[in-house]
Amino acid sequence: MSNHNIQIKAGNIIDTIGSLYNSLTPSSKRIADYVMSNATQVSKHSIAELSQIVNAGDATIIRFCRTLGFKGYQDFKMELAIEVSNLQGREKEIFDTDVTAEDNAEVIGHKLQSTIESVLAETMNLLNFQSLESVAEALKDAKAIYFFGVGSSGLTAESAKHKFMRIGLNVDAFTNNHFMYIKSSLMQPGDFAVGLSHSGNSVETTKALRLAKESGATTIAITHNPRSDITKYSDYVLVNGNRQGQLQGDSIGTKISQLFVLDLIYTLLVKRDISGAKANKLKTTEALSNQS
Repeated sequence: MSNHNIQIKAGNIIDTIGSLYNSLTPSSKRIADYVMSNATQVSKHSIAELSQIVNAGDATIIRFCRTLGFKGYQDFKMELAIEVSNLQGREKEIFDTDVTAEDNAEVIGHKLQSTIESVLAETMNLLNFQSLESVAEALKDAKAIYFFGVGSSGLTAESAKHKFMRIGLNVDAFTNNHFMYIKSSLMQPGDFAVGLSHSGNSVETTKALRLAKESGATTIAITHNPRSDITKYSDYVLVNGNRQGQLQGDSIGTKISQLFVLDLIYTLLVKRDISGAKANKLKTTEALSNQS
């Protein structure tokens, strides 16, 4: 299965460029910077005009468009114009949500709310829902599910372990690289490894997924960059949002977008009622609420 075919739809181009940004060449990054900052202007430019503005040749611009799944510049320009017209008046500038020294608690609360709403909309744009359904269908027959992540993604991995355990699944989470490598090297066919890395370039989580794949396990990556290192060893790639800000790994948007993707998988599993998921959830709720 190829993990590097990005499917574009209206309302998805800007978010997709953001997700691929770190894997672009320097010249493609110049094109991306201009498109993301001046999306409304692009439809007015010929390829020759854009070439002068971004200091990149026609061939580079065409390659950039093909990277996003378009045949060429005209297709890209038309689809972008549709997206811009759909978003106009609704999408704020990224910096609108930056907190200033003058903001009180209520204003900060509204800005954080705006960030969360934006990152969830971005995640909905970037997710391949067919892949999501396939992941849920495959996981319902899993012998065991192991979540791998370090740093902030490690906290998400632990949270996922708690949630999926509640419906009777055989799950565990590993956030220490030594334990990750030991467990992943001992995995077997029928086991699932879920790697969480926002950048997709976590050395530890990437190695864990590689070892798991070599051991015969099925591998799933949850990442912001669908062309990052971790996807080379992933049978399924689920893309989470949050291109805002430089501190992506620690931001509230990153954590919420990862949890949102995991919650979608969880809900699909409960919907399929794997192993009596609803009954198990009730049992565990009663067990936790009974203090005697």
